[in-house]
Amino acid sequence: MNTFNKKSLYVAMAGLSALGVTGAAQAVSLNADGLGQALVYPYYTVREQIVGAPFNSLMSVVNSTASAKAVKVRFLEGKNSREVLDFNLFLSPKDVWTVAIIPTAGGAGIFTADKSCTKPTVSSSSTAPTEFVNFGYTGSNADLADTSLDRTREGYVEIIEMGNLTGTTAAAITHVSGVPASCATVTDTQASIDTVAGTGGLFGGISLIDVLTGEDVTEDAVALDGFRSSPFYTDGGSILPTLADSFPKTSVVTAGTKTYITDWTGLAAADPVSAVIMHNNVYNEFVLDAATKSGTDWVVTMPTKRFYYSGLSVLKLFQRNFAGNAGACDDVLITQYDREERTVQSQSSFSPPPPTNTDALCWEANVITFNNTNVFGSKNLANIPTTFSNGWVSLSFPVVGTAHRLLGGASTVFDTATATTTTLAATTFAGLPTIGFAAQTFNNGTLTPAGQLPLQSNYGGNFVHKFTKAIQ
Repeated sequence: MNTFNKKSLYVAMAGLSALGVTGAAQAVSLNADGLGQALVYPYYTVREQIVGAPFNSLMSVVNSTASAKAVKVRFLEGKNSREVLDFNLFLSPKDVWTVAIIPTAGGAGIFTADKSCTKPTVSSSSTAPTEFVNFGYTGSNADLADTSLDRTREGYVEIIEMGNLTGTTAAAITHVSGVPASCATVTDTQASIDTVAGTGGLFGGISLIDVLTGEDVTEDAVALDGFRSSPFYTDGGSILPTLADSFPKTSVVTAGTKTYITDWTGLAAADPVSAVIMHNNVYNEFVLDAATKSGTDWVVTMPTKRFYYSGLSVLKLFQRNFAGNAGACDDVLITQYDREERTVQSQSSFSPPPPTNTDALCWEANVITFNNTNVFGSKNLANIPTTFSNGWVSLSFPVVGTAHRLLGGASTVFDTATATTTTLAATTFAGLPTIGFAAQTFNNGTLTPAGQLPLQSNYGGNFVHKFTKAIQ
């Protein structure tokens, strides 16, 4: 066994060297253990299914390492991934930062009771939160879709490590008896000087909680490891770094027994990150049992979609231009199954029909619901009608011409089944870059246990999507 492991390691390292990469940490990959340099939280929402009972999204990020860190926090609305709030967060060693995303009069905002330093400062008041803005999709940035602040009420979140902190900045932001030494003395100029290459080790999640209905759905952040080998500090007001700023431009993707180490030099900047979350099929379950008034929503988020557009025009990978309130639609194929293998309904349709007259996902943070149960009260919604009370669905992205194909450069392919290495002159990843989960809710109404007061009996839970990859 030891001989095999050593041989496998030597072959894999030889493959990395062939691409000019000195170690696996210098290539972006999806960390199945949940730790990384960049985190993507698939969905936040403050919408409501029942009037007067909105969701709140309670988010955390954890620095599991012994190094102080500077990270960029970015909230993006779900229709076209336009930024609604960016700022810098400074994490002390072993630090946890928490924030609440809450509804405001027109849209959404955040507040935190956490002591970790931010630049600019995030509000600590739930009655006067730091509000999300619509500058990213109004005026000269308008995309012909809804321009109101209501659009900020659902989307997703990125946290990107800019680097580890040293020197006076590290000293200023490190907690002493639970409080940073001196947030007021932190400057962007000095922080940039004190930032060195990051080491990852971040993890986090969001709790989507509706207090009035008694429902709570949790989600883990998707972790990208090996995102960047060099520091990249930017001012608190900068929109950089983004998921297009991985470096070097190399990805590591495992599909079955094969690991593909692919060079993306000279191609689209977001391609390495897109490659590690490329999927051609999405699988998950749904529950619509009448007895428990069950409902199911799927979240399907495409966090690199915005990088494949110039204005409203698609450049590659995705299928259609952005068409305002109709979105930018990509065809999907849907197959429903019940739990007993008795019936298969192939390519069953969304309702109402999307603008393409075929089944399609049109947004960057999509919510797919079943029989209009709309658990999250989303406005980025596609509905799957079904006659099944429960079952599962296969959702796939068919290749249409050049759409739903990501063409990469040379790959070194290591097969763990045979401990052999091959090379490809070019590599094609089929599908679309997707992450997400399914949320199920159960409503048993009011129950009265013997000798006790009535209790509300509603529940919520989540299941991470299952995927397949297609690499040629």
